Amino acid sequence: EREETDERLVTERARADSAVASRDDFLAIVSHDVRGSLAGMAMSADLLMEMPLEGTAGERTRVEAQRIRRLTGRMNRLIGDLLDVVSMESGKLEIVAAHEDASRLLAETMESFQLTAAARKIAMTSNASPEPVLASFDYGRILQVLTNLVGNAMKFTSAGGSIALELTPAKGGIRFTVRDDGCGIAAEQIDSIFERFSQAAQADRRGYGLGLYIARCIIEAHGGKIWAESEPGKGSAFHFTLPGSARGPIGTQKAAP
Repeated sequence: EREETDERLVTERARADSAVASRDDFLAIVSHDVRGSLAGMAMSADLLMEMPLEGTAGERTRVEAQRIRRLTGRMNRLIGDLLDVVSMESGKLEIVAAHEDASRLLAETMESFQLTAAARKIAMTSNASPEPVLASFDYGRILQVLTNLVGNAMKFTSAGGSIALELTPAKGGIRFTVRDDGCGIAAEQIDSIFERFSQAAQADRRGYGLGLYIARCIIEAHGGKIWAESEPGKGSAFHFTLPGSARGPIGTQKAAP
């Protein structure tokens, strides 16, 4: 009887593994095809924006082309998030750590959001140092985390508000902080926002999507920790730590609103 049970368990495990593999293959094929279509749409939108169209019709065409470009970018990010979640839950999240300059991450993030911040009349500041602040991490993945945190801050900060990016020494490593003076997060939601299906995302249709869950998985894969502090109406601060010694001074950099 025990042998039959063991055989049944082995068979069920094999079926489950096969189902997961089939799902992953299906998602890979579909995401590749969808991204190919999105790339074509984005290219067409870029061509429309470059055409020398005049008058009201020309301006309307450019506005709609820009809208298409934004939407295709959003869809690409969503597909990337879904694939990341599949990798994480399959234990296949790849972290390629190297000795990197953490200060450069802040400078690159500032540069990426500078135009958006200016358009929304949001002041951005950073204490990115001109000197290297060295630690061991996967540069692309940590940039992904910072981009998500700043993107969320942009969503929930009104015109005239501010967002600050900070890099400070922490016990046994370094700490990044993204701070805003936006609408804040309710106390009963703060503990669930890093879950895959958070109540905060369900309560607000703008939500946080999968981004914070992915950020948590990336930071924990580095051996770090991520958390948030917030008060409704007074803004939020998202912090995460990375292990390893930090070296180099911390200066100040600003982007005009």
